[in-house]
Amino acid sequence: MTRAGSVVVETGFVGHAQIDTPLLTPELEEMLGLIDAADSVELKLTVPDEGRQAAAAALGVDPLDARIRQVYFFDTADLALDRAGMVVRARRTQAAPDDTVVKLRPVVPSDLPAELRARKDFVVEVDAMPGKYVCSGSFKGRVKGNSVAKTVAGDQPLSKLFSKPQREFFAAHAPAGIGLDDLTVLGPVTALKLKLVPPGLERKLAVEVWLYPDGSRIVELSTKCAPADWLQTTTRSRDFLRATGVSLSGEQATKTRVALEYFSAREG
Repeated sequence: MTRAGSVVVETGFVGHAQIDTPLLTPELEEMLGLIDAADSVELKLTVPDEGRQAAAAALGVDPLDARIRQVYFFDTADLALDRAGMVVRARRTQAAPDDTVVKLRPVVPSDLPAELRARKDFVVEVDAMPGKYVCSGSFKGRVKGNSVAKTVAGDQPLSKLFSKPQREFFAAHAPAGIGLDDLTVLGPVTALKLKLVPPGLERKLAVEVWLYPDGSRIVELSTKCAPADWLQTTTRSRDFLRATGVSLSGEQATKTRVALEYFSAREG
């Protein structure tokens, strides 16, 4: 919940409305500070299994509009990078260039070097979903041709997939003794993603479905906004989803966490 003055404002993704004292909890103060210093905010909601078909119908989702992706993660078999707060990922996307990311989370924006924050390929973002949030720093990159396919097939070292600044960022934050070429391929997850502007919301909403080899899946709705717009965006998105019958109280799953645990277990 977000308290502005003496009023508690319901955010939908973060809390419940009520009139209360004007005191901020330490968690809320921390979140507001992170949002204020971030480059962007992404609001995310995992749709419960039983509500997926109704949500798709209410939002006007046409699966033929979706773009296909393959998402690969790279970590040790026992997820040493994950424990250190690092995510190394590459994606192949239909009709688009391959892309990579080296991500560190959680981060405190004010603790990051100014030269790093000034880079266009480095983004600080707060991800918020019901009951949780995290601030991450992501070093992004694009690769030419079918480099991701070559890499996961073992035809070239993993390190060649990432830019020199990405490699330096990895080396600065990875656990001692672990290099990019020591990592195991975890994946792929087949993902379907589409963006739409539903009537009544008047902003882009991303719908993403992650499909796993055992037939399980995660369906996530998300929207991005500038830090200054996060409260208004959260409130409008919450009201819109409730009006369309999408549940905001289901169990939330982080796509990256589920994928890492799923493929790590298969490696074991």
